[in-house]
Amino acid sequence: MTPIQLDHTAKVLADMLTFKQPADAVLSAYFREHKKLGRQDRHEIAETAFAALRHYQKISAVLRRPHAQPRKAALAALVLGRSTNISQIKDLLDEEETEFLSSLKARKTEFSDDLHTAAELPQWLVEQLQKHFSDEEILAFGRSINQAAPLDIRVNTLKGRRDKVLPLLQAESPDAEATPYSPWGIRLKNKIALNKHELFLDGTLEVQDEGSQLLALLVGAKRGEIIVDFCAGAGGKTLAVGAQMANKGRIYAFDIAEKRLANLKPRMTRAGLTNIHPERISSEHDSRIARLTGKADRVLVDAPCSGLGTLRRNPDLKYRQSPETVAKLLEQQHSILDAAAKLVKPQGRLVYATCSVLPEENETQVERFLEEHPEYELLDCAELLAGLKIDLNTGKYLRLDSAKHQTDGFFAAVLQRKE
Repeated sequence: MTPIQLDHTAKVLADMLTFKQPADAVLSAYFREHKKLGRQDRHEIAETAFAALRHYQKISAVLRRPHAQPRKAALAALVLGRSTNISQIKDLLDEEETEFLSSLKARKTEFSDDLHTAAELPQWLVEQLQKHFSDEEILAFGRSINQAAPLDIRVNTLKGRRDKVLPLLQAESPDAEATPYSPWGIRLKNKIALNKHELFLDGTLEVQDEGSQLLALLVGAKRGEIIVDFCAGAGGKTLAVGAQMANKGRIYAFDIAEKRLANLKPRMTRAGLTNIHPERISSEHDSRIARLTGKADRVLVDAPCSGLGTLRRNPDLKYRQSPETVAKLLEQQHSILDAAAKLVKPQGRLVYATCSVLPEENETQVERFLEEHPEYELLDCAELLAGLKIDLNTGKYLRLDSAKHQTDGFFAAVLQRKE
């Protein structure tokens, strides 16, 4: 790392470590303000800043208020998160910083004494997880989400086939491989500038985690059906479902955020999809939803959630969430699921999904729904996936784990309305 890169990293961390804004938004805004930074500079700054987030528990154990000492936080991230030897950066350090990093390395063994420090998880989250998991499981979870995620992409079946696309990507990136579960997925361990790739620009490829692809497969959409994506966001799953339907039928993509839906529209065009109808709603109780009551063949509720299954990509989320924010989300999820259930026709399918690992947001939420809605029954996700020739059995619910499945932490339940 150069002195200039270190200086920029410290400036980014001064803002990022307040946890007032999403880390990726802080980084994007900083790069927009500093357009002269080259590709390698941006890479070094981003990698070191995110290493600081991943190792924030250890850094805050040795630094009071790390955002107020961002240069030291950046140096600690290099040593703890990027395996940099002190001798490699000695030209960047003054005497006091050299002493600080030496004492940091000497204290490394102490970090295993506390579970929240060893697992790099804040105390509130450890306490939440301890209600359901052993300390060994929590430590394994913490270690798995402290690794950077690979790049998963989905082949748009309207424009290509994985067996044809994969060799083309392997010619450029030998590490490219088929995802083990999704029939549409390709995984790249070393990320490439996909947004400039011709197969991305022509709509053949879309960035999408394999776990997210599996959620779309569980929707099981067929040609000619009426589908509702109740919380569509920027539409990754909407696009996958649209391709699954071969552009036949109708998908209503609802969301409360106009900006997210605006991002979906150019993606639809690039993917060659004309069966998606984005529509902004004010809430799950918007009167415009009522016209679909009892008419939808399938409804996907990718619910607003804590996002704690995406910590490989968004390590700051564990510091931006709290027991209070999770409690609010639980009530919101319950309300959305209740509203979405009204749209499903008899024998229709309701898929509830989150990118959370908290049972309160997942199994407990579904059990509450089933108690209140006897007109629904739970289908077995393992059987549904087996019917799609996908060899993945996590039980009646889909539970994806970063350590076991190399995906983000996803949960899904598939519910069917009785006759």
